[in-house]
Amino acid sequence: MAFGVKFISRNIGLDLGTANVVVYLDGQGIVLREPCMVAVRADSRRHVLAVGEDAKAMLGRTPDNIVAVRPVIDGVIADFDSTQLMVKYLLHKANGFAVPIMRPRVVVCVPYGITPVERRAAIESIRGAGARSVHLVVEPMAAAIGAGLDIEGAQGSMVVDIGGGTSEMAVLSMNGVVTACSVRCAGQKMDEAIINYIKNEYNLLIGERTAEEVKLGIGSAIQIRRRETAMVRGRDLITGLPNTVEISNEEITEALHEPLTTIMNGVRTCLENTPPELASDIMNKGIYLTGGGSLLGGMDLLIANQTGMPVILAENPMDCVAQGAGILAGNLERLRRITEEAEDWK
Repeated sequence: MAFGVKFISRNIGLDLGTANVVVYLDGQGIVLREPCMVAVRADSRRHVLAVGEDAKAMLGRTPDNIVAVRPVIDGVIADFDSTQLMVKYLLHKANGFAVPIMRPRVVVCVPYGITPVERRAAIESIRGAGARSVHLVVEPMAAAIGAGLDIEGAQGSMVVDIGGGTSEMAVLSMNGVVTACSVRCAGQKMDEAIINYIKNEYNLLIGERTAEEVKLGIGSAIQIRRRETAMVRGRDLITGLPNTVEISNEEITEALHEPLTTIMNGVRTCLENTPPELASDIMNKGIYLTGGGSLLGGMDLLIANQTGMPVILAENPMDCVAQGAGILAGNLERLRRITEEAEDWK
C-alpha cells in the first residue's frame, strides 16, 4: 500500500482511539471514522496491506503470513511504525486523496495521565504522518468541548468518556482539569468479558466481532424486564465443530458486571476527589456521558442510580472527542489557553 502525504485542510482534530480513528477537518466536521486496525505481513510490520475497515474485515481470517494488529492499545501507541502508517493513510483518505496545499496543524487526543514517553510517541508518530505541528489534549477535555459544555467559567462540569480501551472521568473548570481518573477498562474489556462468559458457560469460543455484535444487539448495563435473545455462532471447544447457542440479555448483563464495576469505581473516585462547590455544580448540571461505550443500553441509568446524580447522554457521543479536538484545532487562542503541549504554535 503506497501513499504520499497530501492535505488540503490546515487544521485537523484526531481521535486516535483503541477501537476507532475519527478525523475532524476544520470547516467540514467529522469526515472519517475507521477501525483502528492495520493488516501487515508477519515478517515486516512496515509492509501495510490494509487499514481501517479493510483490515478489520481480515480479523481472525488471515493466513499465517498476514497479521491484523491494533497499533493502539488502552489508548496509547503500542506499535509506532504501524500507527504512523495508519494515520498517514487515513488523513490522506480524509482529504479525498487531494493535492497538498500545506502540512496541517493536528490536535490529537490522549488519555489522562499517560507517561512522558507515551506523550512523545504520540507527537512523533503524528508528526511523522505529515503534521506541521502536533498538540495533545486529554480526552475528557476534548469530549467536554465536543459535547458543548462550558468549561471556561468558574463552574464545574463533569464528563465520563467511555471509549474502546480507556474510560476517562474528569471534573473541569476554568479551562483546566480539577480532578480526573483514567481506567484501562472500556468497550474492549466488555467484549472480552462476553467472550469469557460464553466460553465458560457454553464451551463455545467466539471472536471479537461476534462479541461486539452481541453487546450492541442485546447488551445492557442494568437488568431490564423485557427478555431479548441472540443466536451466537462459534466453535465448540469439546467437539471442535461449529455450533450455535442462544444467549439472553440477562446473561450479557451478568457477563458485563466486572468491567462495569471497574468503570463505576473510577466514576466514584473522581467524585470523591471533587471539591464541594464543584460537586454542587455537577449535581445541578449533571454528568455528561460520551464515547462509544456510552451507547451500551442502560449505561446512563447505571451511573445515575449509583451516584444519585442526573446523567445526560451527549448528542453523537462517539464523535465528541474528535469534535472537541477539531474545534480546538480551528481556534488557536483557545488551544493556547487549554494546553502547552506542542512543538510550536504555527
